[in-house]
Amino acid sequence: MAGSRRKQWRAAVTCVLAGSLVALAGACGVVTTKEDRRAAEELADKHFPGRIKAIGARTLFPGTGGSEVTFAVADDRDAVVRLRIDADKGTCDGKDCAGALTEAVARGRSDAAAFRTLRDAFDACGYGVIALGPTGTPPYVVAELTNATVERVLADIGGCVQRWVTASGADSPLAKAKASYVNVVSPAVAGKRSRGKDSWPTMMRLTRSDLLGSLTKHAYYSASYDIADGQVDTAGRARAVRPFKESQAFGKTVQDAVREELRATYPNVVMSTYQWVWRLEPGRIDRQTGYLLFCPEAGERGRCDNSDDAVLVTADEHGNPVGKIRIVHDVREGTGALRLPPY
Repeated sequence: MAGSRRKQWRAAVTCVLAGSLVALAGACGVVTTKEDRRAAEELADKHFPGRIKAIGARTLFPGTGGSEVTFAVADDRDAVVRLRIDADKGTCDGKDCAGALTEAVARGRSDAAAFRTLRDAFDACGYGVIALGPTGTPPYVVAELTNATVERVLADIGGCVQRWVTASGADSPLAKAKASYVNVVSPAVAGKRSRGKDSWPTMMRLTRSDLLGSLTKHAYYSASYDIADGQVDTAGRARAVRPFKESQAFGKTVQDAVREELRATYPNVVMSTYQWVWRLEPGRIDRQTGYLLFCPEAGERGRCDNSDDAVLVTADEHGNPVGKIRIVHDVREGTGALRLPPY
């Protein structure tokens, strides 16, 4: 097996030197998951006979080497088991494979149980979970946010979060957390999402990168809920999350406008590229507030670095300031951390 791998590696290097990473993954076909998957299946047959079944594999090349093999669990439709294995080295994620597989199965079952607690809490209050972040959180739900509905919907989802926290138990990491987050996508975006196959384990289907990509390539909202002693502030706060180009356009518009306004007081003002988190104003999705940093005078190379001055500004959804800006001084500890006032 080692000799075969060495031949494959030499061929892979030849492909790379030829300048074709695409060929490496496809036509050259020299880095495969076949040996890793076969070794993982043998391991599963030995330690979990009939209880887990390999359903997929992907190469980890050119990162750590080896492959990630995915298993379904026979008696748990939600659970997925992921094992990183390098058959050439005889290790799984750098550890003994038998122990690594046992840990992976336990982790897969535990994650599935935690998901069911989450799913049931949100189902009970009318917001079904359509996707999960790569680690199982945050959940993605569907709602149409407008100025007329945003406060009610955020409060409803906050109620779901409280159900989730309570059902998770007082000793759970969630109950002890300081906050939780829920991503909210529009019905139009949710309707066009990449759904995957119903036969796949739920935790595999809902955490797929192509599913998340189909949701986050459009603007959506991230709602945050503070948690203290297991009690959730169900009112919540939300921010708009935009695709990269939209975010850049928003930032440029608001920075250009604020720069022009600041020039009346600071003729040589330079804006920092840094932007603080923009949050929706209560009861509005077309008004959002955030901080911009600036320097009254340009620093080295004409830039604004380690700014100690900030502007709190409210803007519309395109980045046009609405109302008066507020200047805040002394916002940094020396050249270190920012200490922007809450808003």
